[in-house]
Amino acid sequence: MAQECEDITSLAKRASALFFQRFEYEGKVVVCSPGRVNLIGDHVDYNGGYVLPMAIPMATVCVGSLNELSMCRIETDSTIQGIDNPKYVEFNIPSEATLLEPGSPKWANYVKGIVAGFHERVSKGFDCVIVSSIPVGAGLSSSAAIEVASYTLLEELFTSPSSSSKEKALACQKAEHMFAGCPCGIMDQFVCTNAVSGCALLLDCKAMESQNVPLNDPNVCILIINSGIKHELSGSEYPIRRAQCEKAAIALGAAYLRDVSRQTLEENKKQLPEEVYRRALHVVNETENTLKFVEFLKAKNYAEAGQCMLRSHESLSDLYNVSCVELDAIVEIASKTAGIYGARMTGGGFGGCVVALAETEKALSAMESIRSHCELRNIFPISYICKPCEGARRLN
Repeated sequence: MAQECEDITSLAKRASALFFQRFEYEGKVVVCSPGRVNLIGDHVDYNGGYVLPMAIPMATVCVGSLNELSMCRIETDSTIQGIDNPKYVEFNIPSEATLLEPGSPKWANYVKGIVAGFHERVSKGFDCVIVSSIPVGAGLSSSAAIEVASYTLLEELFTSPSSSSKEKALACQKAEHMFAGCPCGIMDQFVCTNAVSGCALLLDCKAMESQNVPLNDPNVCILIINSGIKHELSGSEYPIRRAQCEKAAIALGAAYLRDVSRQTLEENKKQLPEEVYRRALHVVNETENTLKFVEFLKAKNYAEAGQCMLRSHESLSDLYNVSCVELDAIVEIASKTAGIYGARMTGGGFGGCVVALAETEKALSAMESIRSHCELRNIFPISYICKPCEGARRLN
């Protein structure tokens, strides 16, 4: 089934109405942060590798105002699937005597982490409403969008922009580490902060440097195919993969696995446990596929770009073991569908979405073909057609 994304204007109106309903006055500041889909380069950001995400039309919107209290009062939309109860929380602003700590409900920890890690002390309380069109657990950075939107809201409320987009992204990443318990890389927060409309963003996660890669050819588009299988990145598998990569890097004398060549890895294969070797081999594969994909994209050689995506998925599935039956099936079906150049799982894995590079004029028929073939395997995906969008910003 194809589905339209709720647009930013509609989200902002919904958030503003909910704000008035809860607090009985109108919110003064409205900001948004997009979700993201990663075209290629997964599970390499925490290895210092290269990633190529883009911002998507699905977004999180925050409406807020300073209040006269020493308290943060926050409500989230009850229609956000997967958000745990309660939908409304209050907590005191941090002080020397009172530090913020994670707690329940879990969704509020993303905002708490931002308040605790903001680049200046949050000295006044504020009221806030959060709504989102990003499906939770789909691998489209719903968590990073809340973090970046919350940080952007504080920048506007306190008229205190961060000194750099890098500082902002790192603060949001820290919030996820410390308050959500997920040792994520920097990709999600960086692209949500820095995305440019019409471009994917090639990020060197080691140097924290990026370049925009145009993706505005009207003849191609990006399909996001949501498997409906939700994942949980703070579970055990993600930290295990990260620890295995760190073990491999130490054994190979490298600060990051991205610095290890294929030759060095093969020459030292016997030093590594088999599973650790396969994790390292994925990083080598993904680094090569990502850089090749970018060059093919720039040259508009979409057939070869699609092959890079398929090789990436094989590596994620067979070597990194972060795919699942449903994702493998969707990629297999999509790769055989007319109008699709290539497809791969995207995000942390264990569920979530497949991303595909498609011919624009065949995108709708391709989506319908993929849906019908998936249903024969008892998979009921929801698909979206996307173009690269702008990053976090204040709305009028």
